[in-house]
Amino acid sequence: MDHDEDRRTGRDETEEERADRMWGELIQEVRVAQTGVQILFGFLLTVVFQSKYERLSDTDQTIYIVTVVLGAAATGALIGPVSLHRLVSGQSVKPQAVAWASRLTFVGLLLLLATMTSALLLVLRVATHDGYVPWLVAGVVAWYLLCWYGLPMWTRYRHTNR
Repeated sequence: MDHDEDRRTGRDETEEERADRMWGELIQEVRVAQTGVQILFGFLLTVVFQSKYERLSDTDQTIYIVTVVLGAAATGALIGPVSLHRLVSGQSVKPQAVAWASRLTFVGLLLLLATMTSALLLVLRVATHDGYVPWLVAGVVAWYLLCWYGLPMWTRYRHTNR
């Protein structure tokens, strides 16, 4: 690593050391998201067995099915980094594995956003049939987008030299 790169990253680490550090950070992040998506997905799987499910409108049943599929996809994407690591461990490809695991995590977070949005829409539609439900859901989605993407991107833009 040359001197300019040391100053840019603020760390004196090899590519492998950086990959090890980034892997540890990524796994900690994934653990938080995995827990949330697994609890939500588990709950969603039980809804169809409730007696009230049959009384849902066709639209609400469609929203439910979409929500379950999104939850399954989010679960897959957020568990993917663990499987990726296990299958390539010891193969001297950790920097590449970190890059792919990071992509899977990002996709998983997008799918989790979609799952939570869809679940919120379904719950609020069932709880109340008022016309403000789409606006309330849009407000919550805007909040998610701000917390999950807006603030991090603003911080990245504001506090990096890249």
